[in-house]
Amino acid sequence: MRAREKSPKSAVREENERAILKAAEEVFAERGFRGATTGVIADRAGIPKANLHYYFPTKEALYRRVVEHIFNVWLDAANTFDESDDPVEALTAYISAKMDISRAHPMGSKVWANEILHKAPVIQDYLETTLRDWTASRAAVIDRWVAEGKIAPVNAHYLLYMIWATTQHYADFNHQIDTLNGGAPLVDSQFEDAKKTVIGIILAGIGAMPPATVSASPPAEPARADA
Repeated sequence: MRAREKSPKSAVREENERAILKAAEEVFAERGFRGATTGVIADRAGIPKANLHYYFPTKEALYRRVVEHIFNVWLDAANTFDESDDPVEALTAYISAKMDISRAHPMGSKVWANEILHKAPVIQDYLETTLRDWTASRAAVIDRWVAEGKIAPVNAHYLLYMIWATTQHYADFNHQIDTLNGGAPLVDSQFEDAKKTVIGIILAGIGAMPPATVSASPPAEPARADA
């Protein structure tokens, strides 16, 4: 059976929403919730302000959609905990996915970071429900790995916090990384080496692989800004 083709109206709606959300991510990341306006977001998206409010009646509704989007992307990355009961395989895939997300969605990560830095004035309810429940479910898997002797004893929450802090650093502080890399973003080979390093150090730290497997190769030479 052939999949139903989207109607022109549906396709236009999806395209408009995509443009609005991309612009909103950028503006909220740059200005925060208070400093951003729907007028600026509409201009960035290249649509009339009235059209933006047709899809998102309020600035808060748009902001929550942006935050929920990046969080759902992060949630999907942790499906590896359900797909494999091998901590090396599950954590390697999770950390790798989180690093890739930081590279692909830096603005969304920065919106989340700004919200948390200001004590979550808009999404505190989200933290107390969705995030808390999700974290408890992932921590339960880590606790089981510890109980089964698959990894060294570790506080599951602290391990997750370490993974989040390390992987999201590549989004939230990408300008700092670029500056220290000769003024240019990490090239693919450098980013892959960064992923292997982060994965190796974290896995070795919880006894999921011998420390000797952690890469000790010198870092790639920073790219020249004028290259």
